[in-house]
Amino acid sequence: TGKTTLLNMCKESLNDYKFVDEVTRKVGRMGHVINEQGDDVTQLFILKEHLVNHVIPSDENWLLDRCVLDGYVYTRWLYEQGRVSSWVLSYAGNLLSMLGDRLDHILYTCPDNIPIEDDGGRSVDKQFRDDIINIYENLMNNSAYLPGRDTWRHKVTRLSGTPEQGMQQITNLINEQ
Repeated sequence: TGKTTLLNMCKESLNDYKFVDEVTRKVGRMGHVINEQGDDVTQLFILKEHLVNHVIPSDENWLLDRCVLDGYVYTRWLYEQGRVSSWVLSYAGNLLSMLGDRLDHILYTCPDNIPIEDDGGRSVDKQFRDDIINIYENLMNNSAYLPGRDTWRHKVTRLSGTPEQGMQQITNLINEQ
């Protein structure tokens, strides 16, 4: 949805930030199946990476490629497909509730009219992408969709338009702090 393009633009212009590039592909390189083939073990490793990323020093500026919200969304999709156990979904939801307080902002790249590009790691299945988008939208628009504390929903900023427009939105958000 343009996330990698924006992350690369941020790397070029946000010199006082440190970056975490990936979570899922890192777990994939460990030999675990990712995307639609994920399972309990895959999601637990991914959630572990999110936990590590969310306890980084707070006296530094960090920009994460993905956050614990992403971990929950993909875990939910895998649960709905019967690939992940209910306890793993519950753990992902509890982790999102707990770590949501630690996030300053969640940047959601609106997927409107952005084609799926095969980069050798991401899924190019349109139905999978549409299902994931629907889970994000339900989470952001329906507080009943995720039981428990809502610590993160008000932190979401929707980025839309060209990458340059998205970068301007990010710059404006940072300058407001």
